[in-house]
Amino acid sequence: MFEIVRYTAEQANEWNQFVATSKNGTFLFDRRYMDYHADRFEDHSLLFYLNNTLYALLPANRQGDTLYSHQGLTYGGLISNEKTTTAHVVQLFRELTAYMKSEGIREMIYKPVPHIYHSIPAEEDLFALYSVCNAQLLERNVSCTIDLKRRLKWNRDRRYGINRCRNNGVTVSESEDLPAFWEILQGNLMARFGAKPVHSLEEIELLKSRFPHLIRLFVAEKDGKMLGGTLLYLSRNVVHTQYISANEEGKHLRVMDAIFNHLLNEREWPCRYFDFGTSNEEDGRILKESLIYQKEGFGARAIAHDIYRLEA
Repeated sequence: MFEIVRYTAEQANEWNQFVATSKNGTFLFDRRYMDYHADRFEDHSLLFYLNNTLYALLPANRQGDTLYSHQGLTYGGLISNEKTTTAHVVQLFRELTAYMKSEGIREMIYKPVPHIYHSIPAEEDLFALYSVCNAQLLERNVSCTIDLKRRLKWNRDRRYGINRCRNNGVTVSESEDLPAFWEILQGNLMARFGAKPVHSLEEIELLKSRFPHLIRLFVAEKDGKMLGGTLLYLSRNVVHTQYISANEEGKHLRVMDAIFNHLLNEREWPCRYFDFGTSNEEDGRILKESLIYQKEGFGARAIAHDIYRLEA
């Protein structure tokens, strides 16, 4: 019923046009974003055609006999449009598992797009995972999200931080100074975890040059010195904090409270949700309580980011 085609660079325009008109795609699935780290992954993305018309996409990479819905992306899964139906997606997954067998792929690790990124309902894949694939829930991460149409009150700690910054002359504004922010971010990650950001400075500068209106940096400064900031990813429905970091002085002054007060109370966003990202580790089994407490203090509440395993 479906023709399943492995992606090649010659199909980039067709791929990107489908993502742009899909009901659950974001700019992370645009090949200009996905391919910045093409050297790190063996791309095995798939296009599904029905009656010679592109019906769905699957951003994916392969490692050995495992297919991943792409390891270089926060979320992935089947990208579909308003014409997608449940019956067709059930059939699509039947044929996908047959394709996996024919390619020597034993299993797939599948990360569906969380519902806050859907412009209209798009969970046909979740039903197919259950009904056709007998998929196993492998991991459940918890992200914190504010519904901008139904906001909750902030807790006292967050309001205290805002006043502390105001009394100390901290200002918040949009910035293009990615190097200064990356210096703060890298210093924090190395000191706390012995790790580096997922993106190098050169990579994030490249991506921002490709998506200048969708990747935006907001920072807090005092006397002209950057104390902290957050790098935002904007999609149709969601403002997402891709990175959040402050230096020691910034932590002392609670500059993140001032930054999020600016973003949430002093700016208008053409989006439904403001998402702070996940607050757990060890495959979702350990909750970072102090981190999620801070996010929930702004009125954010839990959204699940699930990961499934299905066998061919």
